[in-house]
Amino acid sequence: MQHPDLCIAGAGIIGLSLALELHHRGYRVTVLDKGEALAESSSAAAGMLAAHDPDNPPQLLPLASLSLSLYPHFLDRIHALSEIRVPFQTHTTLQSVPSHIAGTGSELTVKDLSHLLPALVPGEHQFILLDEHSIDPRQLASALLAAVRATTIDLQPNTPVLSTRSIGDAVEISTSSGSMQAAKFINCAGAWAAVSSHQLTISITPKKGQMLSVVLPPILPMHFVVRTPDIYIVPRTTGPSAGRAIIGATVEDIGFDKIIHPADIDHLRSLATTLLPILAGARQLEAWSGLRPATPDGLPVLGALPAQPNHFIATGHYRNGILLAPATAKVMAQLIVGEASAIELSSFSPTRFSSELTSP
Repeated sequence: MQHPDLCIAGAGIIGLSLALELHHRGYRVTVLDKGEALAESSSAAAGMLAAHDPDNPPQLLPLASLSLSLYPHFLDRIHALSEIRVPFQTHTTLQSVPSHIAGTGSELTVKDLSHLLPALVPGEHQFILLDEHSIDPRQLASALLAAVRATTIDLQPNTPVLSTRSIGDAVEISTSSGSMQAAKFINCAGAWAAVSSHQLTISITPKKGQMLSVVLPPILPMHFVVRTPDIYIVPRTTGPSAGRAIIGATVEDIGFDKIIHPADIDHLRSLATTLLPILAGARQLEAWSGLRPATPDGLPVLGALPAQPNHFIATGHYRNGILLAPATAKVMAQLIVGEASAIELSSFSPTRFSSELTSP
């Protein structure tokens, strides 16, 4: 029977970032996944580090801001281990804002937008300019996986966790290939991370997102993201995908369905061409979908599970898994080893779903 210090379920961006952080602190880490590493929403995302997206819950801002501050070091650590440099693709976002924000002096006029991107047709939208980076999640996935494989982290794909139980000061983890014991267990299983017991029910809903990529016309030099409540257009400016743009995404509550529907892809293209008519004839390269892990209140779940000794959870990042990975790794590592957290985490506590708190 294996005896790692820590066992993580879920080899997505959250699970592997946490594994690297804990390994850096000197712990023996095993990571289990029901499929292949980084094969779900981590590689399906657009890659916007959208800490100031007006659609984000306000309680998310401290965690998002912490993550932004950690990102350069996070990428440097991955580069040092993998020898793969993950660059920022863009540094600016044109963000559509609701009417109550407009009029503050921060909105951009049609003239401003025409100067920034002559092909843009604002229509009914009002925009502000955000200092916001984006990355290519597929580049990040390749580098992160190489970084993990350059360490002693024991990564076991195609090894689903069947059950766990606390035994004294340890956790016994039953998997499809046998059992192991670890001092602590962390559930980072994304859309598959739901917890249900008589004391605690954490509902994680898979929110399907369909998206596509197109070749940008050579006459459209696009070096920043355009985002409205209905659509985003995220260019790739460097690396193997340079010269294309990601267009997304649907938000669908239909379970674990990843089927691509041409009508939905056509609708996304229509929304994109309303803003950028020049994209109407852009050649489509591919279409895909991912399952975002969403909680009822739209906030991640980060912390220890009550009444389950040595069990922790880190999931529910919804549309911000790429953004929040460095901060999640840091604060979860601090919780697991008993350090003070870098930020206040009460908004993300699993106990907010405790039946003891919601009972009359």
